[in-house]
Amino acid sequence: MTELMLESATGFKKCIDAISVLIDEAEFTIDKEKLSLKATDPSQISMIDFQLPEDAFKEFNLAAPTKIGLDLDYLSQIMARASAKDSLKLTLDEEKSRLKITFKGNSTRSFSVPLVDVSGTEPPSPKIEFDAEIKIRADALQNGLKDAALISSHITVGADAEEFFIKADSSKGKLKNDTKKGDASLVEMKVKNPASATFPLEYLSDMVKAASSDTVVTVNLKNDAPIEISYKIGEASVKYFLAPRIEQE
Repeated sequence: MTELMLESATGFKKCIDAISVLIDEAEFTIDKEKLSLKATDPSQISMIDFQLPEDAFKEFNLAAPTKIGLDLDYLSQIMARASAKDSLKLTLDEEKSRLKITFKGNSTRSFSVPLVDVSGTEPPSPKIEFDAEIKIRADALQNGLKDAALISSHITVGADAEEFFIKADSSKGKLKNDTKKGDASLVEMKVKNPASATFPLEYLSDMVKAASSDTVVTVNLKNDAPIEISYKIGEASVKYFLAPRIEQE
C-alpha cells in the first residue's frame, strides 16, 4: 500500500494552491525519492515543475513507483478544509482507483476522492541559457505586479547591470517599478547581458501568489524567451516557465 504522511496539512495546501492556479487536472508521480508533478496549463503557454522530497514526509511507504491523476481544483477545495495543526495522510487505494485524504488534529476527518485519467506525456523542461538571474523578496515582486495591474494586462520584466524592473504601458498611463542593487528586497542579481521580455500579467501574478512575503523568489530572464520563476514552499520546490508575447512588426 502507498501511504504518505506529512506533519503539516496546511503546508501541503499551499503546494496544491501553487499548482492549481495554472493546472486543472494533472498527474503526480511518486517514486522512492519524491512526490512530483510536471505539467502545462491548458493554453500551453506556461509550465509548472513541482517536487516534494521523500525526507519532507513523516512517513513515506511506497509499494512501487506510481502515478496519481487528480482534479486539482477539487483537491484544493478539500485541502482548504485543513486546520492549522492538522497532520495529513495520503493513502492510495489502487484497486478502487481512489485517494484517501485524512486530516488528523482535534478530530480525524477523511475524504475519499476518485482518481482521474490524465492523458498525455510529461512535458520536457525548456533548455534556456539565461542572461540574468535575480533573487528578490516575494513581497517586492508581488507589489510590483499589483502596481502594473493598474496599467495593463501585459508587462515587461527585465534586468540590466544596475536594476531589476517591471514596466507597463497603455492608454491608462505608464509604470516603471525599479528594484536597484543595494535595495533591501533585492537579495542577489547576476546579469551577463541585459534581458527583458513581455508577459501576460495574470499568469505572473498567479505564479507568485503562493509565496510568503519573505520568500526569496528566483527570476531567470533572457531576451524574448520564456521566464523562469522558482521558490520554495517549506521543503517543496516549485518552478514555473511562461512563454513571452512576441510583438508583431
